[in-house]
Amino acid sequence: MFATESYGLPILRPLAAAARARGIDVGWVVPAAVAAQLAPDEHRVRSLREAHALRPDAVYCAANWVSPALPGIKVQVFHGFNAQKREPDRGHFAIRGFFDLYVTQGPATTVPFEALAREHGYFAVVETGWPKLDPLFAPSSSSPTGLPSRDGRPVVMYASTFSHRLSSAPAMLEPLRAMIARGDRQWLLTLHPKCDEALFAAYRGLEAPNARFLTSDHLVEMERAADVLVCDTSSVVHEFAVMGKPVVTVANRVPQPFMLDVPTPADVDAAIDLALSHPPELMAAIRAHGDDIHPYRDGHSSDRVLDAVEAFQRGEFGMLKRKPLNLVRRFKALRDIRELLDLG
Repeated sequence: MFATESYGLPILRPLAAAARARGIDVGWVVPAAVAAQLAPDEHRVRSLREAHALRPDAVYCAANWVSPALPGIKVQVFHGFNAQKREPDRGHFAIRGFFDLYVTQGPATTVPFEALAREHGYFAVVETGWPKLDPLFAPSSSSPTGLPSRDGRPVVMYASTFSHRLSSAPAMLEPLRAMIARGDRQWLLTLHPKCDEALFAAYRGLEAPNARFLTSDHLVEMERAADVLVCDTSSVVHEFAVMGKPVVTVANRVPQPFMLDVPTPADVDAAIDLALSHPPELMAAIRAHGDDIHPYRDGHSSDRVLDAVEAFQRGEFGMLKRKPLNLVRRFKALRDIRELLDLG
Protein backbone atom coordinates (compact mmCIF):
# COMPACT_ATOMS: atom_id res chain seq x y z
CA MET A 1 0.00 0.00 0.00
CA PHE A 2 1.58 3.28 -1.14
CA ALA A 3 0.46 6.61 0.32
CA THR A 4 2.29 9.91 0.57
CA GLU A 5 -0.31 11.73 2.69
CA SER A 6 -2.47 10.78 5.68
CA TYR A 7 -5.63 10.93 3.56
CA GLY A 8 -4.34 7.83 1.78
CA LEU A 9 -4.90 5.66 4.86
CA PRO A 10 -8.73 5.53 4.78
CA ILE A 11 -8.53 4.90 1.02
CA LEU A 12 -6.20 1.92 1.31
CA ARG A 13 -7.24 0.39 4.63
CA PRO A 14 -10.41 -1.29 3.27
CA LEU A 15 -8.28 -2.69 0.45
CA ALA A 16 -5.68 -3.94 2.94
CA ALA A 17 -8.41 -5.60 5.03
CA ALA A 18 -9.82 -7.36 1.95
CA ALA A 19 -6.31 -8.54 1.00
CA ARG A 20 -5.64 -9.92 4.48
CA ALA A 21 -9.02 -11.71 4.38
CA ARG A 22 -7.64 -13.57 1.33
CA GLY A 23 -4.46 -14.48 3.17
CA ILE A 24 -2.35 -11.85 1.39
CA ASP A 25 0.45 -10.16 3.34
CA VAL A 26 0.32 -6.36 3.32
CA GLY A 27 3.11 -3.82 3.74
CA TRP A 28 2.84 -0.02 3.84
CA VAL A 29 5.18 2.35 2.00
CA VAL A 30 4.56 5.70 3.66
CA PRO A 31 6.58 8.68 4.95
CA ALA A 32 7.36 9.04 8.64
CA ALA A 33 4.51 11.48 9.29
CA VAL A 34 1.98 8.98 7.94
CA ALA A 35 3.73 6.01 9.56
CA ALA A 36 3.02 7.59 12.95
CA GLN A 37 -0.68 6.96 12.24
CA LEU A 38 -0.29 3.28 11.33
CA ALA A 39 -1.81 0.71 13.66
CA PRO A 40 0.48 -1.81 15.41
CA ASP A 41 -0.54 -4.52 12.93
CA GLU A 42 0.13 -2.31 9.87
CA HIS A 43 3.70 -3.09 8.86
CA ARG A 44 5.75 -0.23 7.44
CA VAL A 45 8.22 -1.16 4.69
CA ARG A 46 11.44 0.68 5.52
CA SER A 47 13.66 0.07 2.49
CA LEU A 48 13.70 -0.92 -1.15
CA ARG A 49 15.53 -4.10 -0.15
CA GLU A 50 12.69 -5.02 2.18
CA ALA A 51 10.15 -4.17 -0.51
CA HIS A 52 11.86 -6.57 -2.93
CA ALA A 53 12.11 -9.26 -0.25
CA LEU A 54 8.33 -9.17 0.16
CA ARG A 55 7.94 -9.97 -3.56
CA PRO A 56 4.63 -8.11 -3.82
CA ASP A 57 2.18 -8.87 -6.59
CA ALA A 58 1.10 -5.24 -6.73
CA VAL A 59 1.63 -1.75 -5.34
CA TYR A 60 -1.70 -0.02 -4.68
CA CYS A 61 -1.30 3.75 -4.95
CA ALA A 62 -3.38 6.50 -3.36
CA ALA A 63 -1.06 9.06 -4.96
CA ASN A 64 -0.44 10.39 -8.46
CA TRP A 65 3.02 8.83 -8.68
CA VAL A 66 4.87 5.69 -7.62
CA SER A 67 8.51 4.73 -7.90
CA PRO A 68 9.37 2.22 -10.66
CA ALA A 69 11.95 0.89 -8.16
CA LEU A 70 9.17 -0.76 -6.17
CA PRO A 71 8.40 -4.29 -7.41
CA GLY A 72 4.98 -5.45 -8.58
CA ILE A 73 2.13 -4.24 -10.77
CA LYS A 74 1.57 -0.53 -10.22
CA VAL A 75 -2.12 0.08 -9.55
CA GLN A 76 -3.68 3.57 -9.50
CA VAL A 77 -6.42 3.54 -6.83
CA PHE A 78 -6.85 7.36 -6.80
CA HIS A 79 -6.79 9.77 -3.88
CA GLY A 80 -10.19 11.29 -4.62
CA PHE A 81 -13.01 11.78 -7.08
CA ASN A 82 -12.61 14.16 -10.00
CA ALA A 83 -13.38 17.45 -8.25
CA GLN A 84 -12.43 19.39 -11.42
CA LYS A 85 -9.98 21.64 -9.58
CA ARG A 86 -7.80 21.77 -12.71
CA GLU A 87 -8.08 21.17 -16.43
CA PRO A 88 -8.52 17.44 -17.24
CA ASP A 89 -5.00 16.86 -18.62
CA ARG A 90 -3.46 18.40 -15.48
CA GLY A 91 -5.79 16.85 -12.95
CA HIS A 92 -7.67 13.59 -12.57
CA PHE A 93 -6.95 12.37 -16.11
CA ALA A 94 -3.25 13.27 -16.28
CA ILE A 95 -1.20 10.31 -17.55
CA ARG A 96 2.28 10.30 -16.04
CA GLY A 97 3.61 6.93 -17.19
CA PHE A 98 3.82 5.23 -13.78
CA PHE A 99 0.88 2.81 -13.73
CA ASP A 100 0.05 -0.55 -15.28
CA LEU A 101 -3.58 -0.69 -14.13
CA TYR A 102 -6.17 1.98 -13.36
CA VAL A 103 -9.08 0.80 -11.19
CA THR A 104 -11.79 3.37 -11.79
CA GLN A 105 -14.65 4.50 -9.60
CA GLY A 106 -17.56 4.62 -12.07
CA PRO A 107 -18.58 5.42 -15.66
CA ALA A 108 -17.61 9.10 -15.33
CA THR A 109 -13.96 8.09 -14.95
CA THR A 110 -13.97 4.72 -16.69
CA VAL A 111 -14.94 6.04 -20.12
CA PRO A 112 -12.21 8.72 -20.31
CA PHE A 113 -9.54 6.36 -18.96
CA GLU A 114 -10.52 3.63 -21.41
CA ALA A 115 -10.03 6.16 -24.22
CA LEU A 116 -6.63 7.07 -22.79
CA ALA A 117 -5.72 3.37 -22.52
CA ARG A 118 -6.47 2.91 -26.22
CA GLU A 119 -4.38 5.98 -27.02
CA HIS A 120 -1.33 5.05 -24.94
CA GLY A 121 -1.49 1.26 -25.01
CA TYR A 122 0.63 0.51 -21.93
CA PHE A 123 -1.99 0.29 -19.17
CA ALA A 124 -5.31 -1.42 -18.56
CA VAL A 125 -8.51 -0.01 -17.05
CA VAL A 126 -11.09 -1.84 -14.92
CA GLU A 127 -14.13 -0.28 -13.25
CA THR A 128 -14.24 -1.53 -9.66
CA GLY A 129 -15.57 1.25 -7.45
CA TRP A 130 -13.41 2.99 -4.85
CA PRO A 131 -12.16 1.10 -1.77
CA LYS A 132 -12.49 4.16 0.45
CA LEU A 133 -16.27 4.04 0.12
CA ASP A 134 -16.65 0.41 1.20
CA PRO A 135 -17.20 1.45 4.85
CA LEU A 136 -19.97 3.85 3.76
CA PHE A 137 -22.06 0.86 2.81
CA ALA A 138 -20.99 -1.52 5.55
CA PRO A 139 -23.56 -2.48 8.22
CA SER A 140 -24.10 0.28 10.78
CA SER A 141 -22.29 0.03 14.09
CA SER A 142 -22.40 2.08 17.28
CA SER A 143 -21.64 5.79 16.94
CA PRO A 144 -17.85 6.36 16.97
CA THR A 145 -16.32 8.49 19.71
CA GLY A 146 -16.71 12.22 19.02
CA LEU A 147 -19.85 11.98 16.89
CA PRO A 148 -23.10 13.29 18.33
CA SER A 149 -26.05 11.14 19.28
CA ARG A 150 -29.20 11.74 17.27
CA ASP A 151 -31.50 14.13 19.15
CA GLY A 152 -33.92 15.25 16.44
CA ARG A 153 -31.80 18.12 15.15
CA PRO A 154 -30.32 17.84 11.64
CA VAL A 155 -26.61 17.03 11.45
CA VAL A 156 -24.63 19.31 9.12
CA MET A 157 -21.07 18.54 8.09
CA TYR A 158 -18.58 21.17 6.95
CA ALA A 159 -15.43 20.29 5.00
CA SER A 160 -13.09 22.26 2.75
CA THR A 161 -10.32 21.83 0.23
CA PHE A 162 -6.81 23.09 1.09
CA SER A 163 -6.30 25.04 -2.13
CA HIS A 164 -6.18 28.74 -1.18
CA ARG A 165 -7.91 29.89 -4.35
CA LEU A 166 -10.80 27.42 -3.88
CA SER A 167 -11.12 27.04 -0.11
CA SER A 168 -14.12 28.54 1.67
CA ALA A 169 -12.68 27.76 5.12
CA PRO A 170 -11.36 31.24 6.08
CA ALA A 171 -14.53 33.02 4.93
CA MET A 172 -16.81 30.44 6.57
CA LEU A 173 -15.40 30.87 10.10
CA GLU A 174 -17.74 33.63 11.25
CA PRO A 175 -20.90 32.34 9.50
CA LEU A 176 -20.26 28.95 11.09
CA ARG A 177 -19.74 30.55 14.49
CA ALA A 178 -23.13 32.28 14.21
CA MET A 179 -24.97 29.17 12.99
CA ILE A 180 -23.41 27.00 15.70
CA ALA A 181 -24.35 29.50 18.40
CA ARG A 182 -28.01 29.30 17.33
CA GLY A 183 -28.16 25.68 18.47
CA ASP A 184 -30.80 24.42 16.04
CA ARG A 185 -28.43 22.03 14.25
CA GLN A 186 -25.64 19.66 15.18
CA TRP A 187 -22.34 20.31 13.41
CA LEU A 188 -19.42 18.14 12.34
CA LEU A 189 -16.39 20.15 11.21
CA THR A 190 -13.23 19.02 9.46
CA LEU A 191 -10.44 20.39 7.26
CA HIS A 192 -8.11 18.93 4.66
CA PRO A 193 -4.91 17.76 6.41
CA LYS A 194 -2.81 20.14 4.27
CA CYS A 195 -4.58 23.24 5.64
CA ASP A 196 -2.54 25.69 7.73
CA GLU A 197 -2.21 24.94 11.43
CA ALA A 198 -3.60 28.38 12.26
CA LEU A 199 -6.77 27.46 10.39
CA PHE A 200 -6.95 24.15 12.28
CA ALA A 201 -6.71 26.06 15.56
CA ALA A 202 -9.47 28.44 14.51
CA TYR A 203 -11.79 25.58 13.59
CA ARG A 204 -11.07 23.71 16.79
CA GLY A 205 -12.11 26.92 18.52
CA LEU A 206 -15.60 26.53 17.02
CA GLU A 207 -16.29 23.44 19.13
CA ALA A 208 -19.39 23.71 21.29
CA PRO A 209 -21.96 21.33 22.83
CA ASN A 210 -23.54 21.04 19.37
CA ALA A 211 -20.34 21.20 17.27
CA ARG A 212 -17.43 18.76 17.01
CA PHE A 213 -14.17 19.16 15.11
CA LEU A 214 -12.65 15.90 13.86
CA THR A 215 -9.60 15.24 11.72
CA SER A 216 -10.01 13.86 8.22
CA ASP A 217 -9.26 10.28 9.25
CA HIS A 218 -12.85 10.30 10.59
CA LEU A 219 -14.23 11.54 7.28
CA VAL A 220 -16.24 8.44 6.40
CA GLU A 221 -17.78 8.32 9.88
CA MET A 222 -18.80 11.96 9.57
CA GLU A 223 -20.23 11.43 6.10
CA ARG A 224 -22.36 8.58 7.38
CA ALA A 225 -23.63 10.64 10.31
CA ALA A 226 -24.45 13.88 8.48
CA ASP A 227 -27.72 14.82 6.76
CA VAL A 228 -26.22 17.54 4.57
CA LEU A 229 -22.69 18.63 3.63
CA VAL A 230 -21.40 22.19 3.24
CA CYS A 231 -18.23 22.32 1.17
CA ASP A 232 -16.52 24.11 -1.74
CA THR A 233 -14.50 22.45 -4.53
CA SER A 234 -13.43 19.17 -2.97
CA SER A 235 -13.84 15.50 -3.86
CA VAL A 236 -15.66 15.12 -0.51
CA VAL A 237 -18.65 16.68 -2.31
CA HIS A 238 -18.82 13.64 -4.58
CA GLU A 239 -18.28 11.10 -1.79
CA PHE A 240 -21.26 12.57 0.04
CA ALA A 241 -23.49 12.63 -3.03
CA VAL A 242 -22.85 8.92 -3.63
CA MET A 243 -24.89 8.28 -0.47
CA GLY A 244 -27.85 10.14 -2.00
CA LYS A 245 -27.58 13.07 0.41
CA PRO A 246 -27.63 16.80 -0.50
CA VAL A 247 -24.60 19.06 -0.74
CA VAL A 248 -24.34 22.84 -0.42
CA THR A 249 -21.25 24.22 -2.16
CA VAL A 250 -19.70 27.67 -1.82
CA ALA A 251 -18.45 29.07 -5.15
CA ASN A 252 -17.67 25.64 -6.59
CA ARG A 253 -15.27 25.87 -9.52
CA VAL A 254 -17.61 23.86 -11.78
CA PRO A 255 -21.14 23.88 -10.30
CA GLN A 256 -23.29 20.91 -11.28
CA PRO A 257 -27.03 20.17 -11.05
CA PHE A 258 -26.61 17.86 -8.05
CA MET A 259 -25.14 20.71 -5.96
CA LEU A 260 -26.87 23.62 -4.27
CA ASP A 261 -24.14 26.08 -5.17
CA VAL A 262 -24.17 29.53 -3.55
CA PRO A 263 -21.88 32.47 -4.30
CA THR A 264 -20.95 33.51 -0.75
CA PRO A 265 -20.86 32.12 2.80
CA ALA A 266 -23.74 34.48 3.70
CA ASP A 267 -26.00 32.36 1.47
CA VAL A 268 -25.17 29.03 3.13
CA ASP A 269 -27.71 29.13 5.98
CA ALA A 270 -30.75 29.37 3.70
CA ALA A 271 -29.28 26.80 1.32
CA ILE A 272 -28.96 24.29 4.17
CA ASP A 273 -32.68 24.66 4.92
CA LEU A 274 -33.47 24.11 1.25
CA ALA A 275 -31.21 21.05 1.12
CA LEU A 276 -32.89 19.55 4.19
CA SER A 277 -36.27 19.87 2.45
CA HIS A 278 -35.03 17.42 -0.23
CA PRO A 279 -36.45 19.08 -3.38
CA PRO A 280 -37.40 16.27 -5.82
CA GLU A 281 -35.47 17.73 -8.77
CA LEU A 282 -32.33 18.09 -6.67
CA MET A 283 -32.59 14.56 -5.26
CA ALA A 284 -33.03 13.14 -8.76
CA ALA A 285 -29.87 14.95 -9.88
CA ILE A 286 -27.99 13.57 -6.85
CA ARG A 287 -29.03 10.02 -7.67
CA ALA A 288 -28.02 10.41 -11.32
CA HIS A 289 -24.64 11.84 -10.35
CA GLY A 290 -24.00 9.06 -7.83
CA ASP A 291 -24.76 6.41 -10.44
CA ASP A 292 -22.36 8.09 -12.85
CA ILE A 293 -19.39 8.46 -10.54
CA HIS A 294 -19.81 5.41 -8.26
CA PRO A 295 -22.75 3.07 -8.90
CA TYR A 296 -21.57 0.49 -6.35
CA ARG A 297 -23.46 0.26 -3.05
CA ASP A 298 -22.40 -3.20 -1.91
CA GLY A 299 -19.23 -2.30 0.03
CA HIS A 300 -17.10 -4.72 -2.04
CA SER A 301 -15.09 -2.40 -4.28
CA SER A 302 -11.88 -3.57 -2.58
CA ASP A 303 -12.61 -7.15 -3.62
CA ARG A 304 -13.16 -6.03 -7.20
CA VAL A 305 -9.78 -4.24 -7.15
CA LEU A 306 -8.06 -7.42 -5.98
CA ASP A 307 -9.91 -9.43 -8.65
CA ALA A 308 -8.75 -6.93 -11.30
CA VAL A 309 -5.12 -7.40 -10.27
CA GLU A 310 -5.50 -11.18 -10.43
CA ALA A 311 -6.98 -10.82 -13.93
CA PHE A 312 -4.02 -8.61 -14.90
CA GLN A 313 -1.61 -11.25 -13.62
CA ARG A 314 -3.38 -13.89 -15.71
CA GLY A 315 -2.86 -11.77 -18.82
CA GLU A 316 -6.55 -11.16 -19.43
CA PHE A 317 -5.92 -7.63 -20.75
CA GLY A 318 -3.75 -8.79 -23.62
CA MET A 319 -0.28 -7.66 -24.59
CA LEU A 320 0.43 -4.11 -23.40
CA LYS A 321 3.18 -1.84 -24.64
CA ARG A 322 6.15 -1.04 -22.44
CA LYS A 323 5.72 2.04 -20.30
CA PRO A 324 7.60 5.12 -21.57
CA LEU A 325 11.04 5.69 -20.10
CA ASN A 326 10.27 9.19 -18.77
CA LEU A 327 13.82 9.46 -17.45
CA VAL A 328 13.29 12.75 -15.60
CA ARG A 329 10.16 11.51 -13.85
CA ARG A 330 11.83 8.19 -13.02
CA PHE A 331 14.84 9.97 -11.52
CA LYS A 332 12.56 12.17 -9.41
CA ALA A 333 10.49 9.15 -8.34
CA LEU A 334 13.63 7.28 -7.25
CA ARG A 335 14.81 10.32 -5.30
CA ASP A 336 11.40 10.75 -3.72
CA ILE A 337 11.03 7.11 -2.72
CA ARG A 338 14.39 7.23 -0.95
CA GLU A 339 13.26 10.30 0.97
CA LEU A 340 9.91 8.70 1.73
CA LEU A 341 11.60 5.58 3.07
CA ASP A 342 13.99 7.72 5.17
CA LEU A 343 17.00 6.50 3.23
CA GLY A 344 18.35 9.99 2.55
